[in-house]
Amino acid sequence: SDVCSSDLRDLVGHRVAACNQLRAHLQAAFPGAVGLFSELDSALSLAFLAAFGSREAAAGLDEDAIARWLASVPHRGNPAPPAVLAARLAAAPPGAGDDGAQAGVTAVLTAAVAGLAARIRELEAQIGAGLAVHPDAHVFTSLPRSGTLRAARLLAETGDCRARHPDPQSLAAVAGVSPVTRQSGKYVSHEFRHSVNRELRDALCDFAGDSRHVSAWAAEIYSAARARGKDHPHAVRITACAWVPVIWRCWQDGTGYDPAKHRALQEILARQAAEKQEDQ
Repeated sequence: SDVCSSDLRDLVGHRVAACNQLRAHLQAAFPGAVGLFSELDSALSLAFLAAFGSREAAAGLDEDAIARWLASVPHRGNPAPPAVLAARLAAAPPGAGDDGAQAGVTAVLTAAVAGLAARIRELEAQIGAGLAVHPDAHVFTSLPRSGTLRAARLLAETGDCRARHPDPQSLAAVAGVSPVTRQSGKYVSHEFRHSVNRELRDALCDFAGDSRHVSAWAAEIYSAARARGKDHPHAVRITACAWVPVIWRCWQDGTGYDPAKHRALQEILARQAAEKQEDQ
């Protein structure tokens, strides 16, 4: 639902703020923990801080001790080898302040980040479950690189009342991804829309900005906009505006996006294949 999506965005913002606060604290109190793992707010990093939240607690950690600890903690992915982690701890600056008092602050901040992360996972599961039973789920999950959360947000902001957006131009205008055209005599200007559904615009732009990494058609539209001197946000809005008729058609027909039926995409792919053939 749109309420869950809004709550999720708020929680993610709170988690980012809490993680930044934790990082700033550790950089002064316990620098070795900051760059120990790839992400400070990962489950493994938070588990480490819960177990070794101060310089004194981590002082006796050598390669063997870290290896034993890693084996005892459930985690995903592949962290750096124990020898590398031990070397990072040993090479880090010593930190400052009373270690006991700083450890208490570390524990509070770590618990705050972990609590937010847990609530975010719960909301993500709720959103995924709601999306799975929605009759339009297949329309939005079929879009390139949409993912569960992005598809759910697009669906929630677009809605399911087809009559509210009778054509793609009305959807683009409500979303604010198409410019306002003003004319005075012979002078014509195209200006940024301000009175729009900002949540819908953000959802479309978020999708469009990422779609260019997997869609040759979206990538070409974005690159052409940049070549014309548009900055990144403007180029993303142009890409989003190009996506609107495609999304609108799929939404109106209740069908998923099929790249094989996207003529403009297929023309670009055919041209790229021909160019590659010529280069060989």
